[in-house]
Amino acid sequence: MSAADTTTPAKVPPPRQAPPPAVPDRPRGQRTSGGATTPWLLLAPCLLVLALVMAYPLARLVTLSFQKFGQPQLWGFQSAEWVGFSNFTNVLGDGEFWAVVLRTIVFAVGCVVLTMVSGMAIALLLQRVSGWLKVLINIVLVASWGMPVIVATTVFKWLFDSDYGVLNALLSKLPGVDMIGHNWFASGPQGLAVIMLLVVWGAVPFVVITLSAGLTQVPREMEEAARLDGAGAWGVFRYVTLPILKPVIVMLTTLSVIWDMGVFPQVFVMRGGHPEAEFQVLNTYSYDRAFVVNDYAQGSAIALITVLLLLGVVAVYMRQMLKIGEVE
Repeated sequence: MSAADTTTPAKVPPPRQAPPPAVPDRPRGQRTSGGATTPWLLLAPCLLVLALVMAYPLARLVTLSFQKFGQPQLWGFQSAEWVGFSNFTNVLGDGEFWAVVLRTIVFAVGCVVLTMVSGMAIALLLQRVSGWLKVLINIVLVASWGMPVIVATTVFKWLFDSDYGVLNALLSKLPGVDMIGHNWFASGPQGLAVIMLLVVWGAVPFVVITLSAGLTQVPREMEEAARLDGAGAWGVFRYVTLPILKPVIVMLTTLSVIWDMGVFPQVFVMRGGHPEAEFQVLNTYSYDRAFVVNDYAQGSAIALITVLLLLGVVAVYMRQMLKIGEVE
């Protein structure tokens, strides 16, 4: 046997494969054009519907606010006259208007605070109950949230009725309390407090469900670490839970301000379609000016001022969300 037969043949390395041809880069303008137009194409149907539904009413609202427009103009006996800023001057110079603005702001702030505090408390309590009870409470919340506003207002009218109200009957059973025949709407503050409870009752379910979803994103490890560092329940909520929920809280607070500033059916139905002066908020005040006094131009001016106030709230919301995005 020769040495050549006993020698192990050397392994030949496999041939090196050529790298795949490089794909030429697209010009920067072509690369970003598709990504920039795709969101607008997806939003186009929604924007088209919004334009068809809101463009003409909003344009008509702006036009009427700069005209003299009453019943003669409505029936075509007279042509509308352009009066410039006269309607806004009359509205802003009216002391009753500023009283309504102050009442609306106080009413909205009260509703927002009660809604957010109650919603947060219920959402935190839902994290500590058993599964079947949580499901039952969520079903009740969704059912109350889905109840039509007119039905909810009718129920509250029955609860607070002076003659047949359930609340008066229950309070009268307390020792030394006689509420039989008590009229909750005899004064503006009491009546607005009842309407405030109605608004909060209808808004709390949405806040609870949204905050409950946000609480599921709070890491349990961070809460346990905070407790190990000596933080109590309030400390964990303040330094762990609250910062994580801040974007959700800002969104819910802004939406609540917009909704509560625009309250109309609760006040209108609760007062039988004729809200007294101490119950007037901006929307009902604008409605009365337009359809009770038949001054459609001044009612439009009040409505436009309300829209501008709400746009200010939206601007604050957008600024806060941009700040949160920069921090993250």
